[in-house]
Amino acid sequence: MFRQYRKIEKGEFIIAGGDCSQGGSDSNACQFYSATKLDVPLVFHSRGVAAQMTPQVYHVLNKVADVTGIKPVVGFERQMGGASEMDRLNALNHHMKYKCFLMPVIGNNAKQGERTDKLGFDTSPLSRPIIVGGLKEVIDVNGIGIYDQETIDELSIFIEGPTGKPEAASGGHDDLVISLGGARWMSLFETPETISSNNVTLPEQDLGEWY
Repeated sequence: MFRQYRKIEKGEFIIAGGDCSQGGSDSNACQFYSATKLDVPLVFHSRGVAAQMTPQVYHVLNKVADVTGIKPVVGFERQMGGASEMDRLNALNHHMKYKCFLMPVIGNNAKQGERTDKLGFDTSPLSRPIIVGGLKEVIDVNGIGIYDQETIDELSIFIEGPTGKPEAASGGHDDLVISLGGARWMSLFETPETISSNNVTLPEQDLGEWY
């Protein structure tokens, strides 16, 4: 479920972008993007429904906060159950160890920094090209440390469809691309916030050597 490529370090600012599934052949994905090191040290990827990903991501967000001393930010794509799972993550955040992303207002009339009241991020016809196109640009120009082979494979078959919509080629999947694009895009709107010293450390859960 979790694929770890290096240890997460103190002082790192982590943005977790998720893409939810309703089951079947689709998978849940969550990319833990380091806005500090510009790489992806940790990936969650598993078949099942969105509700199965949330508790796994929740415990890792809390452990990331303990390790880094910085509140991670989390946002799931709101489609395919993501909106309700973001509400769930928000309700679970009793100790305020992480921050739930609020979707920005997009459009010509949007004020700089203006946010909606929607938790997570939308991939609408307006926002999807920005989120995915921005990912391609930053990979091509600046580079992102992507160590996960399944993510690399998905990126290699991601195309501009006949309607101009960025999407996976026929028969492919895009959950890892959308989650990474969302994480990188969210990092443009967020700044690190130090964890308060009165936060409570949650009980350990056996997730393997994820940090």
